[in-house]
Amino acid sequence: MARRKVLCLFLDFFPLFSFSVVQEEKRLAADTGYPENPAEFLVKNVALLPKGDVLDVAMGTGRNAVFLAGNGFRVEGVDLSREAVAAALNTAERAGVTISARIADLEAGFVIEKDSYDVIVCFHFLHRPLIPMLKQGLRRKGMIVYETYIVDQARFGKPRNPDHLLRHNELLDLFRDFRCLRYHEGIFDNRMALAGIIAQKTAP
Repeated sequence: MARRKVLCLFLDFFPLFSFSVVQEEKRLAADTGYPENPAEFLVKNVALLPKGDVLDVAMGTGRNAVFLAGNGFRVEGVDLSREAVAAALNTAERAGVTISARIADLEAGFVIEKDSYDVIVCFHFLHRPLIPMLKQGLRRKGMIVYETYIVDQARFGKPRNPDHLLRHNELLDLFRDFRCLRYHEGIFDNRMALAGIIAQKTAP
């Protein structure tokens, strides 16, 4: 069977980098802290999610986008880093799945069209003004999967900036108008302080 083409959508044109895919992905993981495996919270709960269109916000090198595409979802990812997006597309091609990806500054001028996605995922990224747009970007009965660091993370290392750390119970409050299906918050493996939620949009 011929390998499917990987669709590449960028906000602005740039030449694809010529590099060893494996070496570049390992370099990115080492230099930037991008994890290589899909998030455990997503893997454990993927069966909850409605099949359809997914937006992966702050996708990094595509670990979650590729996992979701391999499980039958139509996935679009977005990230600020050109190198990360290029690595994500190469990872998808190597895995034999199709994703689309684009470069965008999620903190400046990024727009999500209303009622565009069945699932939106976001891991290890927090920009509070983006939350209302994530909500409106979901179709009715769509789901948000969100996991990022809480204030206790400062004792273990980066991030330390309060703008990038959730307060205790803040994630629950941010999605109080959604139906909460899964939630966790606390310190994990004595090295990461996280909160994670899977919640369903019930209002139109």
